[in-house]
Amino acid sequence: MNNIIKEMFEMILSKYPINGTFRFKQSEKLAVKCNAPSAYSGVYLIFEKDELIYIGSSGQRKNGELKTRETGLGGMKDRIVNGYHPKFGKIKRKKAFPENMKIEKIEELVFHWFVTFDFIQNSDFPTDVENRLCSLYKNEFGFLPRWHKQKM
Repeated sequence: MNNIIKEMFEMILSKYPINGTFRFKQSEKLAVKCNAPSAYSGVYLIFEKDELIYIGSSGQRKNGELKTRETGLGGMKDRIVNGYHPKFGKIKRKKAFPENMKIEKIEELVFHWFVTFDFIQNSDFPTDVENRLCSLYKNEFGFLPRWHKQKM
């Protein structure tokens, strides 16, 4: 990712104090490796080495309020582990990610996650933050990261 877009992303995401990172290899279990919270919603970025390959979010606006996943593992963790990835069809990410990593010969993915709606300090809807990041990326490069469907 070039320095300009990296700085813009850091400016946007630096305001979220609840955040984290984890690394995932195709031989590992995503549910075990994922340290994203089960009780909160937010955005996450997936990298292969220094390349941003996906921008995602968990938590949606329902009737003007935030709706956080409550089933399965819950929250952002459940979205990352059990959600369906738009580019890979109706296959849960815990299966789709390792399969696609094998196809693309990806050794490791690095996830960075940020709680954007914590009911105390921040109340930014995750999809709004995701859309802003995607727009910045597309404006800079002319397309979305490679694991996105190329629309928008």
